[in-house]
Amino acid sequence: MAKAKPYKASDPSVAKCPVHAQADHPAIMPEKIGILVANLGTPDATDYWSMRRYLSEFLSDRRVVDYSPWLWQPLLQLIILSRRPFSSGEAYRSIWNTEADESPLLTITKQQISKIKERVEKTYGTEVVVDFCMRYGNPSTKSKVQQMVDAGCQKILFLPLYPHYAGATSATACDAFFDALKTQKWQPIARVAEPYFENPKYIDALAQSIERAYAKLDVKPDILVCSYHGLPQRYLLEGDPYHCQCVKTTRLLKERLGWDDTEITSTFQSKFGPEEWLQPYTVEEVARLAENGKKNIAVCAPAFASDCIETLEEINEEIKESFEEAGGDVFTYIPCLNDDDAHIDALMDVVETNLSGWAAPYK
Repeated sequence: MAKAKPYKASDPSVAKCPVHAQADHPAIMPEKIGILVANLGTPDATDYWSMRRYLSEFLSDRRVVDYSPWLWQPLLQLIILSRRPFSSGEAYRSIWNTEADESPLLTITKQQISKIKERVEKTYGTEVVVDFCMRYGNPSTKSKVQQMVDAGCQKILFLPLYPHYAGATSATACDAFFDALKTQKWQPIARVAEPYFENPKYIDALAQSIERAYAKLDVKPDILVCSYHGLPQRYLLEGDPYHCQCVKTTRLLKERLGWDDTEITSTFQSKFGPEEWLQPYTVEEVARLAENGKKNIAVCAPAFASDCIETLEEINEEIKESFEEAGGDVFTYIPCLNDDDAHIDALMDVVETNLSGWAAPYK
């Protein structure tokens, strides 16, 4: 049997031996609460091998592609990943944050976490710590769980940064979190925050972002397209609630804005593979709208908490091109909520609800 590694606190100057314990008892950090926010992930760079590592991890996830590995892995490793890293790398280069040498998703996530940290410290003090991880790529979920444990976090609130639940997003993020907990000798108590797609503060934040965007335009768009990331239609039939939650978000947003059904619609993007996915497909629907006389449209992406390759490149380049080629004139992309203060308000509402009984806000 392998010899167990001794516990080492991350900061020996703070860690102390418990009162009444034997002299040789290992030092333990003061008890803290951790909030670990999880986003999708990002490649480390845009070169072939960085893209291949990232895509291999992502597309090997059985939550994302649930085909039999005996059939899927040879196709993925020998054919798809021999070509796709080149095209994906080119797409990422078109939006890459060259100043920080990182993807926009990573930049924006850091900005979001910075604001959440500031709010949490004002609300709870320094005994509640905030950090983030990525489901795919770096920083990994396992490394951040270990850092929190080393810092003395005996309770961890895990917050998937997805407004809606889907097996391919929220569930796989939780899988990685629970896998990381499996490795801990002294396992923290854990909570998982619920999806916040119908949280009134989230809906209000979406509405405010649309109202601001429309106020800057000379002419009001004919329709707002709420483009959600797609999933195979089969997932819905197998019980995944994602589609229903997306449609409800659009309805709640419509009601908050005071619009009628003709001014807003739901579509789904990012179809991959031969299966039928959730419809209507955004890339086809925007072309249909243009052909039917709606020459001025706006597009938002309520399922994405942070702008990323699917919004900055796919929506603002590929989907925009489909609209314009079909005769559309004005295409307005409304950015994700990112680190908008109203979005942070909504996320803090989720945090405060889920920390109930663990930590009390300052009066």
